Amino acid sequence: MWAMGVSVDEFLGMLDELPEVKQSDGGEWVALKVRGKGFGYLWEKTETVGLKATIEEQIALVAERPDVFEAQFTAGRFGWVVVHLTKIEPDELLELVTEAWCLTAPKNLVDAHEAGRASP
Repeated sequence: MWAMGVSVDEFLGMLDELPEVKQSDGGEWVALKVRGKGFGYLWEKTETVGLKATIEEQIALVAERPDVFEAQFTAGRFGWVVVHLTKIEPDELLELVTEAWCLTAPKNLVDAHEAGRASP
């Protein structure tokens, strides 16, 4: 069985897979943005990440695995979720980060990214 968990550096590496991600230092955290809109936060000290999700997904994740996910807050139709990096598999985290980015990025950027990933 592989050791579970994702390091802060591994998480930051995942962001390189997504176009136009900007990181801005907020002091205690790093804000993750695409074209000026936030889709995530990283708190290195606690090894946690806050990610944008749908409210339905937020509820499902937290209900399913409260040791890994915490509800952060809701805003409009989005529910932000806190992810404990040491307790999640890398492929699942990449999926959640990509989802958060897709919920935030302009549609044309998402479409171009999806098309790029689909091509051989």
